[in-house]
Amino acid sequence: MAKFHKQVVTTQKRISRDELVDLLIQRGKPGVSRYIRIKLSLWRFTVRLAYFLKRLFDFSGALLLLILLSPVFLVTAVLIKLTSAGPIIFTQIRVGKDGRHFKFYKFRSMRMNAEKNRKELEERNESKDGVIFKIRKDPRVTFIGRIIRKFSIDELPQLFNVLTNDMSLVGPRPPLPSEVADYTLDQRKRLHIKPGITCIWQISGRSDISFKEQVELDKQYIGSRSLWKDLVILLKTIPAVITGRGAY
Repeated sequence: MAKFHKQVVTTQKRISRDELVDLLIQRGKPGVSRYIRIKLSLWRFTVRLAYFLKRLFDFSGALLLLILLSPVFLVTAVLIKLTSAGPIIFTQIRVGKDGRHFKFYKFRSMRMNAEKNRKELEERNESKDGVIFKIRKDPRVTFIGRIIRKFSIDELPQLFNVLTNDMSLVGPRPPLPSEVADYTLDQRKRLHIKPGITCIWQISGRSDISFKEQVELDKQYIGSRSLWKDLVILLKTIPAVITGRGAY
């Protein structure tokens, strides 16, 4: 046993939980090895089934919403094009699961060059934590932009991100790379799962909730997530969107 312990501790490569179990099985009794293998197989099957059901739930839900909300997409696109110069869809690089970058979609709610003008507004940042950037009366937001932001219509193109498997319907909101650079190790736990269109703090006050509280709520979700909880959050998102509380 001491020899085995030394082998595990001194190995130069990082081994996974499955590999460690396999090493234990190789050094165990035949009866015990068979029992452990059965338990491990059941555990792997359960995890894979959960991931499959989650993906099926996300894909079918996103596809259905895209079909049902297609009139909203059309009207929003026309209003944006008629009232301000620039593209209808705003794209941005965001950070997803395990730190992977992906192209993130939104209906454009700001004037052109809004990202470049952000530096001039940094001193007006209302986020107490300083990691994220939020101000209630952002001068870069267009008239139509304020309306679609209030009712989260600007987030609808992210349904395409769900179809491409970059995002989920429910999960922590995807941060900017510049925000992740300022994360602590604890805050990086938000990146352990795919980001979502809606989440717990989105139905609990949205931008009125501090970044620190957002992280804690995201960690709670990650530790107890399930399809049932996702469905509950999605249903609670509807009244949160209608009231527009905390949206700016």
